[in-house]
Amino acid sequence: MTRTRVLYVVICGAGPAKRIADCIKLAHAAGWEAHCIATPSAIEYFLDVPALESLTGHQVRSTYRAPGDESFPPADAVAVAPATYNTINKWAAGITDTYALNMLAELTGLGVPIAVLPFVNTALAANRVFERSITELREAGIQVLFGEGGFTPHPPRTGETILDRYPWPLALEALAQDQP
Repeated sequence: MTRTRVLYVVICGAGPAKRIADCIKLAHAAGWEAHCIATPSAIEYFLDVPALESLTGHQVRSTYRAPGDESFPPADAVAVAPATYNTINKWAAGITDTYALNMLAELTGLGVPIAVLPFVNTALAANRVFERSITELREAGIQVLFGEGGFTPHPPRTGETILDRYPWPLALEALAQDQP
């Protein structure tokens, strides 16, 4: 019997998170069992947690597991989408002040394939710290899908206008290359 491939989807608090069901449906169609980990901002402002749990069949986790909570199976791969400026910079700096960041740090150290699909505006993307963070994550073996062939930043305060064009498939396609 073939084991289902397990995908952790780390969801940050940005506009595309409202449409995470699109990503989950693509993942299911590609044969992934999706488990969602969300940042506190994603939970508070962007996600319909009951609908997401119904879609995945699993608890959405944003904090550490309490006794009796479902334990996620080990991840075969991770998609971080949408990935925010904040999460990318903290992750690259080794800051683990949320459950999502702690999991990303741990999964990076374990060598689990990770694809990151940022959602940032041009002003944030122009910051040197962001450029350094992208470089740091790439040097750690993370596939950061940013710039040519990946996500292209949008002008400030226009994010809502491009939600229909957020390239969910890029993260899954990048991870498919790392799977047997």
